[in-house]
Amino acid sequence: VKAILGNESLAMVSNWADFVKSDPSYDYLYNWHFVNLPAGLDEAGVSKFLDTDKEANVYNKTLEMIAVLKNKQSTGEKKKFAMRMLVHLVGDLNQPMHTARKEDLGGNRVYVTWFGEKSNLHRVWDDQLIEYQKLSYSEYAKAIDFTTTETQAWQRKSLKDFVYGSYTACNKIYAATKPEDKLSYKYNFDFVDMLNQQLLSGGICLSNILNDIYK
Repeated sequence: VKAILGNESLAMVSNWADFVKSDPSYDYLYNWHFVNLPAGLDEAGVSKFLDTDKEANVYNKTLEMIAVLKNKQSTGEKKKFAMRMLVHLVGDLNQPMHTARKEDLGGNRVYVTWFGEKSNLHRVWDDQLIEYQKLSYSEYAKAIDFTTTETQAWQRKSLKDFVYGSYTACNKIYAATKPEDKLSYKYNFDFVDMLNQQLLSGGICLSNILNDIYK
């Protein structure tokens, strides 16, 4: 990883895919950040959907970036792009509202308030709930990075398993959050454990992938 990224850490490159949204030449990356999954699917239904949906989405493109990194013929430039994207896509894949519904644009059209401020369900989960914890990224990583029997089991999960985990979390969020809801202290109390689990899930998902590529 260091040979590919040089002085850039995994943490530093993790937001590169959002940073380049300001450059129109990267507009083609838009659909890479999410996968729209219909409501009411079981685990087999999610698996089937992922196998049949050939449009650019976070699942398909994660697999594509893995293939680039595994390919010994890939150039250094291609590998750097793939590594930057992989870190970001794995994070997005484990953010529940990136496995949400097409009809409301992944919760972007589910309008709510967050401590009195106008917001939407996607934004709450993308940053506001995390920012509310008032921890730096390094402090947050240290706070949730500990091993349990459950997290050890995650090391045997497939990429599809992680998508299904996000989808399951997403369904719980939709069930508990309605348009125009006023979200504040109680919402954080109800969902902070899920938030931390999904953040940790993203880290373990990435470590699984990197360990597999470079085993």
